Amino acid sequence: MDSIMARQDINRAFEMAVFVAVVETGAFSAAARRLALTPSAVSKLVNRLEARLGARLLQRSTRQLHTTPEGDAFFVQCKRILDDIDGAEREASQGAAPRGRLRINCFVPFGVRHLLPILPEFAQRYPDIVLDVVVSDAIVDLLEDRTDIAIRTGQLKASNLVARKLGEDAMVVVASPAYAARHGLPRTPQELSEHNLLAFNFRCQNETWPFLDGEGNTLQVAPQGNTCVSDGESMRQLVLAGMGLGRFSRQHVQRDIVQGQLVEVLQDYNPGDKELVHAVFVGPGLQVPARVRVMLDYLLEKVKLG
Repeated sequence: MDSIMARQDINRAFEMAVFVAVVETGAFSAAARRLALTPSAVSKLVNRLEARLGARLLQRSTRQLHTTPEGDAFFVQCKRILDDIDGAEREASQGAAPRGRLRINCFVPFGVRHLLPILPEFAQRYPDIVLDVVVSDAIVDLLEDRTDIAIRTGQLKASNLVARKLGEDAMVVVASPAYAARHGLPRTPQELSEHNLLAFNFRCQNETWPFLDGEGNTLQVAPQGNTCVSDGESMRQLVLAGMGLGRFSRQHVQRDIVQGQLVEVLQDYNPGDKELVHAVFVGPGLQVPARVRVMLDYLLEKVKLG
């Protein structure tokens, strides 16, 4: 009980605000001016914080301050928590429409096909939300990148993030008619070794393409080709240009297939595997701001995958 009371006596949010001010201004004196405190009071608060945490957060020199690795990580968490507190107070005091900056990280094919087309209506519904959208297949750390929502595919690794499933989509291997005219198309998965299979440069080297072997078993083929790309849309453009075979979610290339710009390869050997799509966000323990909640609900409403 004594330890609980001692924790309650500590204004942790204020300590975080002081620490953030020191890091952002780069000096105790500048932080003190921002917070209307004395430099000695700021220094004592930071010293007390480091003693309580049992970690050095700042490296001090006669000229400047630097955060330690522990200080960097703590700063990111403090900023997130203080922003959430501000958002909660605004919502409670205003009973308010969702507002503030909403940062979304989204992989390229989903962004082009699904996210960007629905954002104008979202902006009309929630005019006080400022959208900050990053369309990239690079995987970001939500806390370090200050990202509210990330759209991710495939199986999710264990983490403290919360995931909402947006849907799933079948996978398909395709080639262009021009490639087929020059090189022919494989008739069995074993013949793929004779073809140029395009791969991604941001995924694990042991990533494989699954196929049925004709007897109901699944075999894995490692894509071997002369080109790796950073995102699905770039790969689609190369496959359309006849550079090689690519493996995509069906919705990414369905329009090209219908228009005859791409043809399916080895349909009879397709195992029917599907790519899962999730919206992930920082979960329990931190309040989910209204701006994040309404976007999650909007994605569930609008995104229609196979």
